[in-house]
Amino acid sequence: MASSMSETSRVFDMDHYHVTEDHGFILPEPLTNLSEYYQPWMEIANKIPFLIKTHSLREEVNKMPLLDTKYLNGYKEQRLAHLSLSFITMGYVWQEGEQGSIKALPQNLAIPFWNVSQCLGLPAILVHGDSALANWKKKDPNGPFELENLDVIFSFPGEDSAKGFFLVTLLVEMAAVPGIKAAVTSINAMIQKDDRKLHQALQDIADSIECMVTALKMMQGNVDPQVFYGVIRIFLSGWKDNPSMPDGLVYEGVHEDPKQFSGGSAAQSSVLHCFDALLGVSHSGESGNFLNRMQDYMPPSHRQLIQDIASSPSLQQYIVDSRKPKLQEAFNNCVSQLVKLRNQHIIIVSNFILVPAAKARDIRKKGISNDEILLKAPSALEERGTGGSGIMSFLKSVRDTTKVVCVPSAH
Repeated sequence: MASSMSETSRVFDMDHYHVTEDHGFILPEPLTNLSEYYQPWMEIANKIPFLIKTHSLREEVNKMPLLDTKYLNGYKEQRLAHLSLSFITMGYVWQEGEQGSIKALPQNLAIPFWNVSQCLGLPAILVHGDSALANWKKKDPNGPFELENLDVIFSFPGEDSAKGFFLVTLLVEMAAVPGIKAAVTSINAMIQKDDRKLHQALQDIADSIECMVTALKMMQGNVDPQVFYGVIRIFLSGWKDNPSMPDGLVYEGVHEDPKQFSGGSAAQSSVLHCFDALLGVSHSGESGNFLNRMQDYMPPSHRQLIQDIASSPSLQQYIVDSRKPKLQEAFNNCVSQLVKLRNQHIIIVSNFILVPAAKARDIRKKGISNDEILLKAPSALEERGTGGSGIMSFLKSVRDTTKVVCVPSAH
């Protein structure tokens, strides 16, 4: 973060970044269907679990007409097109598991997917902005934004666990909304030297992160770890830093050379990047490089908000200079809540990846064949996240870097 108050006096406005008061980074009320012309995409995307189970997704995609993206009308239609084509692509690539991956995406899928990705400033792969932010609908439109009243638009094999995984991730994002609003408020309060407003904003951020921890804990009751590891996880995997697809993927009709993209990752959530930027958490080395690269997988307006927060005056320095114990305590509470969130993420990863991975290795070693779910799991990703990071060392490094930004108490 910059340290001089004179470097900016611009008041932040969330609307400028496609961030809403009610939904934060979540796409408000996503569309669930496209026009008649695009029904070939919709029909396949709506049947992905069945088509994968019957090993017929690739066959259906190969019969699909090559459609032009120019008839997509507006941002929400483009987001739904990206969502549907990304789900179809992940299913197409991984239909036969890690041993049966393919080297090229056919042009009737590759060309429109590439084109709509270019329009949105996103890569041509499933990203967090698709599966977590734009893949939801309410069962009762007037009902609450709660798990029981939410459903996904598209899914992968894994039934309730797949649905639970996407919707709990959505609820973590929703829990962050007051914190994102308060982050913007805190910068404006700092610029205006309104310490009372700043203190309240910091309390709101800490409360919001605490709610994110509570939401994240819902993974445990709504997602079966063995189903996540053995069935769902491969469909979130990319073709960068993945030994199953060392060369990447050719997008036929777009590029002759293969492209490498990382799979979905919580590191693609703009929320944590915003809190890091605000609190002055600066990740370096491999972890920093990976997190910086993950910003390329976010909608550009969300990425811009992170960059603008990072280049605004240093909140940490302002708090130190204020020598006000109440402000310092409120700031440090935000940091400790962020550490708790990262600790909870480590617990989730341990339960959903490391423990099932150890079981899968044991099953393979002993030659036991009665646990079909774990035997399906991709062995290439045992120690890595679907985004390609060395998962536990990365998460611990990010958590430990967060700890050090606490400010010393004023004397």
